[in-house]
Amino acid sequence: MEQTATSVPADPETNGRSTRWRNWSGFWLLGLCNNFAYVVMLSAAHDILKKQSSENNTASASASLTVDFQSGNSSNSSRYDCNPVSTAAVLLADILPTLVIKLFAPFVIHKMPYGVRVLFCAVMAATSFLLVSFSSAVLMSILGVIFASVSSGLGELSFLSLTVFFSRDVLGGWGSGTGGAGVAGAFIYSGLTQVGVSPQITLLIMLVVPVAMVISYFFLLDPPPSVPQWRSRETEYAAVGSEEDEQLIDGSEEEEKSTTEERTTGPLTFTEKLHVIRGLLKFVFPLGLVYFAEYFINQGLMELLYFPDFFLSHAEQYRWYQTLYQVGVLVSRSSLCCVKIRKVWTLSLLQVVNAVLLLFAVKYQFLPSAWFVFVIVLYEGLLGGAAYVNTFYFIREETEDRQREFAMAAASVGDSLGIALAGLAAFPVHRYFCSL
Repeated sequence: MEQTATSVPADPETNGRSTRWRNWSGFWLLGLCNNFAYVVMLSAAHDILKKQSSENNTASASASLTVDFQSGNSSNSSRYDCNPVSTAAVLLADILPTLVIKLFAPFVIHKMPYGVRVLFCAVMAATSFLLVSFSSAVLMSILGVIFASVSSGLGELSFLSLTVFFSRDVLGGWGSGTGGAGVAGAFIYSGLTQVGVSPQITLLIMLVVPVAMVISYFFLLDPPPSVPQWRSRETEYAAVGSEEDEQLIDGSEEEEKSTTEERTTGPLTFTEKLHVIRGLLKFVFPLGLVYFAEYFINQGLMELLYFPDFFLSHAEQYRWYQTLYQVGVLVSRSSLCCVKIRKVWTLSLLQVVNAVLLLFAVKYQFLPSAWFVFVIVLYEGLLGGAAYVNTFYFIREETEDRQREFAMAAASVGDSLGIALAGLAAFPVHRYFCSL
């Protein structure tokens, strides 16, 4: 009997795993690109500013939101070997534009489709690299910092909102990618400058980062049809409503049902958004407190934790503090698949304990070696990264479907608000200790 060849149908489970892996990888790369450009550009901006000021320019290998300083500042009579200006100055210049965007953008960002947002963020990141690379004045470099801050802030709230259209595991990919950006940024920028590549050329090489962001979004992700790529959410709702109106010319009961569904599926009103924000406060306050304590340590205290008899110089000690902190962030932001922590406020309290402990360590200098600080800042990074990914995981889980996209964007203000307040608090603390 003659046998006919039959095609073997594709395994839906295999296709599903492939799609989930693509999306997880896509969000990991988006997280890396979104924060990587920010981290690298900040270190490079400081190098160029030092050159413009005719100071001794040494390659900076600091991690995110840091300012390198000259080892052995003999002109400073303080026992803390301080910089004339706190590292919080650069922190504020970097975080304030992001904070403004996160405060206001969630109310209007739904009018901009995701595809347009990604292109805008990539253009802003590329512009920041070019501005700082070719900078000939301090103002031009600061403008580059602002462009990077806008790209990072808008990208963060946009990609967090975008995760609600995918399976919940992509949030872990995003968190892990953002954690990896700090470590990768520190090592890659340091490596290129260490082998003799100038900061200007290094920045031009980094233009590959915004290109990678565009490729990750448009070619790696496999978004569901519900993602508003090129149309705003309001346009989609209007289109759906128009189609329903045409179908419901007759039948008052069906028309009444359509009106009820529109109230539960249409765009959120301003009053509804305020109601969502009130519900988010239990998440935003603990997240903000974690980041306040975290960046008060990083920008207010870390530079002052100097051990003259240690085998590393002051600059090298500071560099390793920041690097170990970023390693802790990377590990904890990648831990969502293994452990979930609902009570984020416990992480906040532990981080405050870290800040108080190190504040007293700076004041009374009771820590015998930099090794103790290494352990503490690694632990600090673990707490901060865990607070970030768990906050957004449980916001996603506990928010209604219709409110979830807005909630993810609005809650992103928590970390930026904490960082900005930490920068303000770090100024008087730095001034006090450096005056001793």
